[in-house]
Amino acid sequence: MKPQDLLYAKTHEWVHVDRSGGSPVATIGISHFAVEALTDLVYLELPEVGRQVKAGQSIGEIESVKAVSDIYSPVSGEIVEVNRALPDGLGKLNDDPYGDGWIAKIKLADEADLKNLLAHAAYEKQCAEEGH
Repeated sequence: MKPQDLLYAKTHEWVHVDRSGGSPVATIGISHFAVEALTDLVYLELPEVGRQVKAGQSIGEIESVKAVSDIYSPVSGEIVEVNRALPDGLGKLNDDPYGDGWIAKIKLADEADLKNLLAHAAYEKQCAEEGH
């Protein structure tokens, strides 16, 4: 996936919506900016499949040698899949945060949540304002 085609939460999660299977499903991950800021990732806690989540709710944690950070769901819905290979291959977050580094897939409860997310240009501006 191309970063320019994604939507972003202010907390650095990205969203790609697939509408091809009927119900829209959002694939989420964390941005390259977030991976760079965390550096040296050591642990990832994935959410549970079947869990109902609300936009803005913590769905897991990512830990680096510097800090532990929550991963927030940018949308509301049901977690239908998680990237089980990721905790044992955290390098995928560095190498391909917008592809193999995806974290979870959420069946959207309400597409209105997408209106609260940032387009790529607005997200880039936010990152620049944060000093990176």
